[in-house]
Amino acid sequence: MMLNALAIVLEEPGRLALSRLPIDPPGPADVVVETAWSGISTGTERLLYAGRMPDFPGMGYPLVPGYETVGEVVEAGPESGFAVGQRVFVPGATCYGAVRGLFGGASSHLVAKGARVVAIPAELGDKGVLLALAATALHARGGSEPQGPELIVGHGVLGRLLARICVAVGGAPTVWERNPQRAGGGEGYDVLAPEEDKRRDYRVIYDVSGDPTILDDLIARLAPGGEIVLAGFYERPLAFAFPPAFMREARLRVAAQWRPGDLADVVRLVEDGRLSLDELITHRRFALQAQDAYPIAFNNPSCLKMVLDWRAVA
Repeated sequence: MMLNALAIVLEEPGRLALSRLPIDPPGPADVVVETAWSGISTGTERLLYAGRMPDFPGMGYPLVPGYETVGEVVEAGPESGFAVGQRVFVPGATCYGAVRGLFGGASSHLVAKGARVVAIPAELGDKGVLLALAATALHARGGSEPQGPELIVGHGVLGRLLARICVAVGGAPTVWERNPQRAGGGEGYDVLAPEEDKRRDYRVIYDVSGDPTILDDLIARLAPGGEIVLAGFYERPLAFAFPPAFMREARLRVAAQWRPGDLADVVRLVEDGRLSLDELITHRRFALQAQDAYPIAFNNPSCLKMVLDWRAVA
């Protein structure tokens, strides 16, 4: 049987459409997922929409974006490890033939390897779309000093999740945020504008702002031997003045994409009640309203997370 899906397609920078696409037939190790919700990323998807995405494997238009999909398994191959009816998180798919899947999750139906899919509690509802960002935060923190970040730069969803994970394991980071619309909502940690913070001996600083011009400011706040972890996504080359970094023996680390084990660990943290995903989704739209939803997600500073609801899409 030929499968098809209604998908969000970035036909070229700045031009988005909802298109009916054929999708690849599933194999014995695959699942077919009917999407309930998908999230819009204000990092990678903003760059794709604007045409500013750095060269990336699989890059090119037209493409189906999205890597934050929650849905139900409607077909499960005998080698997939899943059963029909399970609620799952899917970090994207590449099942659209000539249309690229980068990252391929914004679709009413998708086909993915069972090994890429994670079963999640049904009661999470649309908050399940946040699991990829939570896994990103956990992965970034995992390689740092045992105490984790003392300063987090940026209080968007990723910054909040990173701060919440730190609090869950006994930390109390400071968070910088310049936008007063995003300064609220800190639970167990302080949120300050950078000019309000006089401290200059941070041992571990995490930048999740994606600001490519910020390194000199952060190096000036480091203790000797301190570490800066780049956990955002940067569209332009980063640079810094060498002498201050030399005098502090500063260390730089890049936090890469989360691994499957990080996603499983995050699900356990949520199930145990140690990590809350509440009050992070601020905007919701039906999938058929995607052309309005994307500009809101990218340009409205009050929008922490936009979720698309696919449940009414046939």
